[in-house]
Amino acid sequence: MALSVSSSSPSNHNLSEQTLVSGDSGSNCVPSRLEDNNNPRWGPAHKGAQELAQLYTKDHRQKIPRNLFGSYCCCIDDFSSGLLHWAADTWGSVDLPVIGKNFIRPFREHHIDPTAITRHDFIETNGDNFMVIILPLGVMASRFSTCSNDQIAHSYAWYWYLFLFSVFVCVTNQIHKWSHMYTGLPKWVQCLQDCHIILPRKHHRKHHVSPHETFFCITTGWLNRPLEIVKFWKILEYLIESATGQKPRADDFKWAEKRN
Repeated sequence: MALSVSSSSPSNHNLSEQTLVSGDSGSNCVPSRLEDNNNPRWGPAHKGAQELAQLYTKDHRQKIPRNLFGSYCCCIDDFSSGLLHWAADTWGSVDLPVIGKNFIRPFREHHIDPTAITRHDFIETNGDNFMVIILPLGVMASRFSTCSNDQIAHSYAWYWYLFLFSVFVCVTNQIHKWSHMYTGLPKWVQCLQDCHIILPRKHHRKHHVSPHETFFCITTGWLNRPLEIVKFWKILEYLIESATGQKPRADDFKWAEKRN
């Protein structure tokens, strides 16, 4: 039996009305003649749309970068700690004037006696790092006391970054010390380590496997795996060795072999 197609198909006029009634996204700017203009079903005049739009304020937009800013500073400090750690572990010698005994020597000792850091008091552990931040924080404090509010607001993001970065620099050696302590750690420190918010003990042990050529970041350790995946340190060492002829960790190996 033949069916009548025309009798069951809606007319173009009816389709147009149904589209407007259903709130087709392509017709959002055209008011439906079937709806009350004072009570729209969609569009910018819709009460629900207005309330939802008000939930997303300028202050709300700024919360996302603010919340990410601390993590960003953590990553920058973690990378900085790794770069400094790698440089001191890999290059130079204790015999160098000035920096040899004062800067490189503790890194050589640390590989031979990793627990020595746990016997250092607070000043010996953190004093050098605190000295590093005195100048930048002093400049920032001076700017706060001499500049206008508008000038401070213009550089506020930079000051906030500098302050957070300085905080992480201050605590890096303390975090490193905790990663070598297996007794006497406060519960809250163990919790931070277990959550990998700061450098975990098990994670840092990978660096202390001879020849000490991996996992250099010691603030949080977040960047260690990504840097190993891209072979960042190996490529850097290859480039420097190719340019200078110096062997990585030559001085470190020399001190490790002094057993008698």
